[in-house]
Amino acid sequence: MPNIKSAKKRVLVNEKKNNENRIQISAVKTAIKKINYAIDTNNMEEAERLLPETYAILDKAASKGLMHKNTAANKKSGIAKRIADIKAGKKEVVIKKDNKTIAAEKAKAAQAAREAQRAEVAKKNAEKKAAAEAAKAAAAEEAKKAAKKTTAKKTTTKKAKKDEE
Repeated sequence: MPNIKSAKKRVLVNEKKNNENRIQISAVKTAIKKINYAIDTNNMEEAERLLPETYAILDKAASKGLMHKNTAANKKSGIAKRIADIKAGKKEVVIKKDNKTIAAEKAKAAQAAREAQRAEVAKKNAEKKAAAEAAKAAAAEEAKKAAKKTTAKKTTTKKAKKDEE
């Protein structure tokens, strides 16, 4: 820590300016990331809406001395070129997927497959149950028919015995 009063003040002022500069540089990076994300996801309306805002932020940073004016101009022209190339059809946008998105899609597909398998098993079980119930009903019908035949035979035999007497 400095001992001289002006040096102490200079440290405080430099710290304050450094914080302000960091905020501005962060705003520049955020603006560039937003417009690049819009371009990468093939959202041209959003990219065109963000273009003037990004230009303003880059110009402001260049005028404050946070970046050289040529650096700001190069960034602006690069963004404009990307948008123009995609609009003209010179470049196709390949939508980028991060590992988290890929893993989520895999998990969703696996869950859908499990659900389909469960539905298939449930369908088979329902068919088996219906077949078993049909067989049970058929067996009950057979039993009724057999019971009728035996009762018919008994009645015919009883009638035959009565006739003989």
